[in-house]
Amino acid sequence: MTPRWLGTVEYREALSRQRAHRDAVIAGELPEEIWFLEHPPVVTLGRRAAPVDEAAIRSAGFDLVTTERGGLATCHEPGQLVAYLLVRPRRGVRRLVCDIESAVVATCSALGVPTTRRVGTAGLWAAGGKLCSIGLHVRRGVAMHGLALNLVNDRRGFSLIAPCGEPGAPVTSVLAEAGRSPTPAEVWPILADCLEEALHGGAEAADRRLAVDDCRAGE
Repeated sequence: MTPRWLGTVEYREALSRQRAHRDAVIAGELPEEIWFLEHPPVVTLGRRAAPVDEAAIRSAGFDLVTTERGGLATCHEPGQLVAYLLVRPRRGVRRLVCDIESAVVATCSALGVPTTRRVGTAGLWAAGGKLCSIGLHVRRGVAMHGLALNLVNDRRGFSLIAPCGEPGAPVTSVLAEAGRSPTPAEVWPILADCLEEALHGGAEAADRRLAVDDCRAGE
C-alpha cells in the first residue's frame, strides 16, 4: 500500500482519478494506494446530504459536487489535509473507519490537539468543534474517498452547509485549537505513518482508543 503526496488537485479531477484507480485495483491491474492532497474550495454532497443553497455556495467561490461517498455535506478548502484510501477493507468497512479514526487521533496528538469521538458517527472532534470528517464508498471490496483534517483552512465554507447535519454546528482546526500552522505538505507524512500503523500494526492499533462496535462507517 503506497502513500502518495499529490499536492493541490481540483476535486473533480481527483474524483475521476479515484474512480479509475479503484477500477484498476478491482481488476488487479494497480496496487492499493493512499493519496494525500488538498483541494481548491469545494462543497461535496454525500448520499445522505440534505438540499443546499447552490447559488450561495457558487457565489462564495466554491464548486459543488455530488458524490457516491457516505455521509452528509462537507467542505474542502486550501490548508485542509485530505487523504483518499484506495484500499481493500480486509477487516470490514466499520473496522476501516475505526482504523482511520485511530490514525487521525495519533496525528492530532502529535500536533498537540486532543480529540474525541462520538458514538454513532464517524469523525473526530476537538474542544472547539468538529476537526476531521470521514466518508467512504466501497464497491467490489475496494474503498475510495477517505478523510479531511482541518489544519490551517479558514473554514468559511462550512457556514454554507450544515456540518454533521446541524446548521451552525462548530467546526475547528489545528490552527484554532493549538495556535500552530502546520501545512498539509508538512503533516501528510505523519498521517501516512499513523495510517500504516493503524491499518497494518495489528489489532491493537485500531483498538487502542475505541472498540470497533462504537464505530460507524461513513456509508
